[in-house]
Amino acid sequence: MKRIILGVLSVLITFSVWQAVTVSQAGAPPNIAFDITKSDIDLVLKNAPASPPDRQLRVVDMGKYNLGVGIIHRGPTNDKPGDPISMIYHDYTAETYVITSGSGILTTGGTIVNKKASPNVNVMNGPSGNGTAGDNAYSRRVQAGDIIIIPTGVGHGWSQITDHVTYLSVRPDPDRVLPAGYVYPLLLKNLPTPAR
Repeated sequence: MKRIILGVLSVLITFSVWQAVTVSQAGAPPNIAFDITKSDIDLVLKNAPASPPDRQLRVVDMGKYNLGVGIIHRGPTNDKPGDPISMIYHDYTAETYVITSGSGILTTGGTIVNKKASPNVNVMNGPSGNGTAGDNAYSRRVQAGDIIIIPTGVGHGWSQITDHVTYLSVRPDPDRVLPAGYVYPLLLKNLPTPAR
C-alpha cells in the first residue's frame, strides 16, 4: 500500500511540475522578484576573466519575453581620434546601458561597413554581428550616470576609453533567443532558497 501511495504521489508531483512549466511557457509571468545585488556584481567583476568583457548575470523568463541583465567592464583602449571604430549589433535584442563608472566615447547608429554575422550565438545577446562605423554614426562621450538605449540591429562600439567604463546592460528579449533561467556560474551559490 505504501508503494502505491508513493507511486501516486510521484505521478502527481511530476504532473504538477509539468503543468507549472507548461503554464510558464504559455506566457504567465513569474510571481516572484529576482535580485542582483551589488555584492553579486562586485563578485563577478572581481573574479571573472578579463575577456570577454561582457558577463550575462541572469536571464529571466518574464512570461511573454525573456529579460537579460549583464555587467560589462572595459579597460583602456589604445585608439586615437579619427581611427576606425569597430561596432557590434544584435539581431534580436535591444540594450539599455546604465553607466556605473568611468567614461569613454560610445558610437552608435549609422551604416555598418563590412557588416558580417558572427558564426556563434552567444549567451549575452543572441545572434549578433560586427563591422566598422560608417556614415551617419553618432559619437559622444558617456560617463557614470548616463543611460543609453540601443535598439535591435543598431551598431554600437567603444573608443577613447582612457581608464575604464563599467555599465549594466538590460536586454529585453521578445524572441526568446537568450537562455531563460541562465545565471552566471559564480552567482549560482548565492541564489536564495525558496520560501516555504
